[in-house]
Amino acid sequence: MPAFETRLTDRLGIDAPVVQAPIGSATCPELAAAVSETGGLGTLAVTWRDPADAADAVRRTRDLTDCPFGVNLVVDPAATEYPTEDHVEACLDAGAPVFSFSFGDATRHVERVDDAGATTLWTVGSAAEARDAVDAGADVVVAQGWEAGGHVQSEVATMPLVPRVADAVPDTPVVAAGGIADGRGLAAAATLGADGVWVGTRFLATEEANVHRAYRRRVVEAAETETRYGTPFSKGWPGTPHRVLRNETTDRWEAAARPESDRPGDGETVARGPDGPVGRYEDSLATPEMEGDVTELPLYAGQSAGLTDDVVPAGDVVDAFVSEAATALRAADGRVRTDR
Repeated sequence: MPAFETRLTDRLGIDAPVVQAPIGSATCPELAAAVSETGGLGTLAVTWRDPADAADAVRRTRDLTDCPFGVNLVVDPAATEYPTEDHVEACLDAGAPVFSFSFGDATRHVERVDDAGATTLWTVGSAAEARDAVDAGADVVVAQGWEAGGHVQSEVATMPLVPRVADAVPDTPVVAAGGIADGRGLAAAATLGADGVWVGTRFLATEEANVHRAYRRRVVEAAETETRYGTPFSKGWPGTPHRVLRNETTDRWEAAARPESDRPGDGETVARGPDGPVGRYEDSLATPEMEGDVTELPLYAGQSAGLTDDVVPAGDVVDAFVSEAATALRAADGRVRTDR
């Protein structure tokens, strides 16, 4: 793997400036460890886990790798029944070395993580939010553009957002998120001022991701035009925009003019999981144990699904990002003349 050292790799103690995004229940110790073992930063989504389960996931990941890895926490109290501080304490006790926060003011949690000697990433959707995050003590800022899959906290595209954030916090490593699925995206992000990339959709199509095979197949087969942005699956986290692959559920919702209540088919059971039936419009990711019409569930994916066309080991994704980025930068240098 060619060297690709940045302020992010230096700050996190990793070899490749590639962060596996916290893709909800699709994350698991096996995925996070595989990414970290190959030089990137694997991440566990723990917001919706019981704090004891979150701590167990951290310990299982630590058993699989000695490399740095992270946990992600959504700060918005509307997202989960578990207080963020409970998760912070549980994950610190279990030995998590990196914490990322999103959707809310994480100031007091950043202070606690810093006191424990761990590293903090903070996801933002604007230059103003980036400055606030750094003022609050964030070590790394993640600039998430609206092309991203899953829940989205910005209305700005990645290309104009990243340089705005990089200019706003010039002394802080910046990670570009949204619409990035290969090394060309890493190369582009670097030229925009980013020190690394945050990748979710591409890691859904890996052997280690904890997703149903039908969900993985839809991601691989999808074009860049097949995502929908809005609030179709707001049960569980009301009012928070998200990006998913188009399916019958989103089609019904859009045909009814995107209602916030009294949605067509509301209350119908479309799948069944370990905890019982799952209704249409529920915020429930299609994991392997789901049965039924799982493709009617929220198939969280970004516009980069169009660049995701095969299923490979997670480590191969990290390696490919670095080698492809080096190739893309050399190719760009050959296409551009600056000696006039």
